[in-house]
Amino acid sequence: MKKSLERYFGTKAFYKMLLAVAIPIMVQQGFTNFVSMLDNIMVGRVGTEQMSGVAIVNQIIFVYNLCLFGGLSGVGIFTAQFFGKGDKEGIRNAFRFKLMLGFGLTALAIAALSIFSEPLIIQFLHDTGDGGSLEATLAYGRQYMSVMLLGLPAFMMVQVYSSTLRECGETIIPMKSGIAAVLVNLVFNYLLIYGKLGFPQLGVTGAAIATVMSRYVEAAIVMVWTHRHKFVVGVYRSMKVPKQLAKRIIRTGFPLLLNETLWSAGVAILTQCYSTRGLNAVAAYNISNTLTTLFNVVFIAMGNSVGIIVGRLLGCGRMDEAVETNRKIIFFDVLLASGIALVLASFSSVFPLAFNTNEQARMVARNLILTASLFMPFSAFKNASYFTLRSGGRTLITFLFDGGFIWVVSVPIAFLLSRFTSASVVVIFACVQLGDILKCILGYVLIKKRIWLRTIVSD
Repeated sequence: MKKSLERYFGTKAFYKMLLAVAIPIMVQQGFTNFVSMLDNIMVGRVGTEQMSGVAIVNQIIFVYNLCLFGGLSGVGIFTAQFFGKGDKEGIRNAFRFKLMLGFGLTALAIAALSIFSEPLIIQFLHDTGDGGSLEATLAYGRQYMSVMLLGLPAFMMVQVYSSTLRECGETIIPMKSGIAAVLVNLVFNYLLIYGKLGFPQLGVTGAAIATVMSRYVEAAIVMVWTHRHKFVVGVYRSMKVPKQLAKRIIRTGFPLLLNETLWSAGVAILTQCYSTRGLNAVAAYNISNTLTTLFNVVFIAMGNSVGIIVGRLLGCGRMDEAVETNRKIIFFDVLLASGIALVLASFSSVFPLAFNTNEQARMVARNLILTASLFMPFSAFKNASYFTLRSGGRTLITFLFDGGFIWVVSVPIAFLLSRFTSASVVVIFACVQLGDILKCILGYVLIKKRIWLRTIVSD
């Protein structure tokens, strides 16, 4: 029995090493999500239409965010393994590839969202007679989108630099820059949304301006620190990437980019399905998602830690240690998520009261939060499974496991229930979560088979 437990529990030194990687990521993302929560509350205090317009635009921009994340993550697999191997030139080449990919995706996103912003927002607006002005929601959404697009280049540079630093073991500076950014966002949200201390009262436009300002502050901090500390010395002397490495990155990374694109688009479709139940459903889902996103940062950071720690072990060929480490991190992750779920559930009745919306929306939000808390341990396991498969460069399998699954299982469940039944948004959401249990089973089988166990930078 003791030996069996030792398979799942690490030593004090093990957890110290794990938390040294995970806690800075948790702090940065948690602080960011906390201020995002305050941002949503501030806008939500203005009115339901304003809150819903901002929530819809953020869901649309979320697709770009995850496309960028997926593209950079594909390159990041190589960065982590190059770092484990001690190959500095490999790290520089991976960084250059990230820059070129980031600029391309960002230019494409700005062009597409500038042209199609209104048709995209309209897809989330449905008149069910539950109150609220669809025209006002559309107008607020357009205002918010027009400003938010100005912040995408800065967001891209933050992701390129911060992801590289994390993959090379430097997690503190991304955390500090993130904290500085969210403080700027918080202060100027207060000043510009409500018009305090002589600033103009700009509502949702003020919220967008504050967010854009915070992103440029974050980009400036992380970029200046990186070059002052010569972390990627000589990276801009040339933008050339060896052809063979570029081919390997594309071959390995493209499925991951495609995966994040399809997964984020799938999440947007799920949200659109929930929105068919009216503006109250949109408001309730935004309230619920605001809180659950804050709590989800724990298992998301643990998943990132799997990719970083296990990726390094694979890079230097320590396969048995990678298997053992992965098993212990996942077990700890699920235990942690179970405890966090209880805390999340305790906020289900209190948190919706912070928003200036009607009682029906608050009740629906409470039920959505309770449902999310029930499934949080399963979410932790499937997230850790995703990063495990990704750490060994099994991006095609990762694509089928993640992006493929949401379109084959999750989206059909939500689409059929929203179009052909009278099921409430809570029932639809719960059924989608139940479908994800199949994903947990699939993840367990794939990890058990050890197909992820390989080094991709040996030559």
